[in-house]
Amino acid sequence: MKTTTFTIIGMHCASCVVRNERSLKKVPGVRVASVNYALNTATVEYDESKASEHDLHKAIEKNGYKVDMPASHHGSHGAHAGGHDHGGGATAAEVQSSKRKAIIAIVLAIPALVIAMGNIELGVDISGRDLAMWIEAALGSIVILALGYQFHEGMLKQLRHFTANMDTLISVGTLAALIYSFWALSQEGDDLYFETGAVITALILLGKFFEARSRGQASAAIAKLLQLGAKSARLIKDGQETEVPIEQVRIDDVLLVKPGEKIPTDGVVVSGASAIDESMLTGESMPVEKKQDDLVYGATMNTSGALTMKATKVGKDTILAQIVKMVSDAQTQKAPIQKLADQISGVFVPIVIGIALVTGVVWYLATGNIESSIIPAVAVLVIACPCALGLATPTAIMVGTSRGAGMGILIKNGEALERGKKIDVMVFDKTGTLTEGKPQVTNIVPNTGVQESELLTLAASVETFSEHPLAQAIVNKAKEQSLSLKTAEGFLSLAGKGVTANVDGRTLTIGSPKLFSEHGGDVTPLAAKLSRLQEEAKTVMTVVADNAILGLIAVADVVKEDAKQAIEMLNAAKIKPVMITGDNQKTADAIARLMGIQEVRAEVLPHDKVNEVKAFQAKGLKVAFVGDGINDAPALAQADLGIAVGTGTDVAIEAGNIVLVKGHPTKAFESLKLSQLTFRGIKQNLFWAFIYNIIGIPLAAFGLLNPIIAAGAMAFSSVSVVTNSLRIRRARLG
Repeated sequence: MKTTTFTIIGMHCASCVVRNERSLKKVPGVRVASVNYALNTATVEYDESKASEHDLHKAIEKNGYKVDMPASHHGSHGAHAGGHDHGGGATAAEVQSSKRKAIIAIVLAIPALVIAMGNIELGVDISGRDLAMWIEAALGSIVILALGYQFHEGMLKQLRHFTANMDTLISVGTLAALIYSFWALSQEGDDLYFETGAVITALILLGKFFEARSRGQASAAIAKLLQLGAKSARLIKDGQETEVPIEQVRIDDVLLVKPGEKIPTDGVVVSGASAIDESMLTGESMPVEKKQDDLVYGATMNTSGALTMKATKVGKDTILAQIVKMVSDAQTQKAPIQKLADQISGVFVPIVIGIALVTGVVWYLATGNIESSIIPAVAVLVIACPCALGLATPTAIMVGTSRGAGMGILIKNGEALERGKKIDVMVFDKTGTLTEGKPQVTNIVPNTGVQESELLTLAASVETFSEHPLAQAIVNKAKEQSLSLKTAEGFLSLAGKGVTANVDGRTLTIGSPKLFSEHGGDVTPLAAKLSRLQEEAKTVMTVVADNAILGLIAVADVVKEDAKQAIEMLNAAKIKPVMITGDNQKTADAIARLMGIQEVRAEVLPHDKVNEVKAFQAKGLKVAFVGDGINDAPALAQADLGIAVGTGTDVAIEAGNIVLVKGHPTKAFESLKLSQLTFRGIKQNLFWAFIYNIIGIPLAAFGLLNPIIAAGAMAFSSVSVVTNSLRIRRARLG
């Protein structure tokens, strides 16, 4: 069996997905076919002995779509990335094109609407009609025929396969309004509907723009992930250092990594010692000390010393590449949201067209008058025009998202609203989500006879020479207290253990209690306090002057102010909070206790985060995942609802369905409430959009509703939808 992924060009809606999937599954030898509307891709698993990629492409092209160059799942890392980059580029072009069309359509439809509604006349007669009517006809024709061309083209494609969708409804409705209006214009009638067709087309195009914009973010996540890796590496060969592109690095190559540089690829340390910031990969808040024979991972950051390493994995085998693949797979496998309007239109459209035809025929047989039969038939089509349907989703999303933006909550697409409507479990990544994500001094414990300010001054005076994040936390604390630092001489870093320097004629050593004990130091005076701080999962450093202990300084990743409140809100709403972290069990339990979280998953690796989410889903639970690190991106994509903390990395923001700009945990709960409220608004809107059709179509068919009243009813349905959407602004979140 072989798996291939390729891009499909020209899909407009959920029914395109269903049709393409159906066609692919009919190809002999195809085992699994999954078409993703968000990414415009098809992923197919097939038997090479029974089918070829050409057969798969032919099945898609028969439906009237185009196929872009395939990017094999089993191809090189570069090919895989290239495929998605290409797709992302196509999406950006699509967004620009849909935006341009929507703006032009609105600009042209408004004057047509003003002329029609205001009964404006210019006093210039052309062929027996006022110039204003011809202007209205020209504007309506341009919007309906030229700017709405995609709907007519889509309708013809559907017609070839004897099916119908939203394109059919839009096309038939707007063309009926246009053709009837030209007929009425030629007959010197006054009931013209050029502006009706133009406004419908403009509003639907506006909805298409919102949809295209939200879809573009899905493919961007993968491109962002790929950008995280180092672009070049320092290759050491025959004692010479050469900078080479990352693509040229091979297994067993020896590489030099200087402080402040990214680790170029996965490997093992040959010589040197340093602290590596692996938070983007493991979620660990503290940098990890690395020495000879320790493993290092591509795209992590070398914060302090220089390292020489040997490459053990390159290209698609690195941890970063595997995370890229996980995000890609999670997005590809997910079924796209099935728009309620599209599902109903499959049945609704043929019925409406049938009713319109029957209405026309019956009225013609009854009256023998063509005009008498056209008016009720067009009234049926006009009342059925999906103006309110086109507004139902985008207006609710616009109001919901604008309210969210004011609260620091970004809802990225309509899919997020459907996913957020029922959540059972909210899984929080610890670092940067429930905690600040950077070390801070939490306790200064001086020994007898030592002042707190003196202890901090001496420690910061030495640590100012170190680039280590723990050292920076001490220096920052001294700056906060406006302490003036002393001159330190003979600074020396003790690899992975601490630092030493001379201050005021004394030898100061700052490091782990273990380092102090190893050199015969006595921690007994502060042993009880040391033990308590370590139980609280804090990193404790001893400050020693000439072998006498001056005191302890504890550093930790502190819990965010409103984390406890967020957990209380979730418990009150019967949503189970769970904390997940790469930290050790002791640290994780201590932090969970502070916040009142009962369930903790500790020492979890990136791919295990996805498995933890899947485990909850296997129990039939709906899972929201809240995270900020790159290592969270696959879990954010796998969860029923991904909530990314905006203070984190860009890629997590791209992978999430909802982004919390200010990074407050309480916002995670509020985002759920807002998405539920907005989705409820969409459902209500769709109800109002359809109720006018259900009531209006029979009235129109019996001749009790002429097209102008039908258009008015349709406009009123749009107003009711917008008014209902505006209620989201004022509704309580609680």
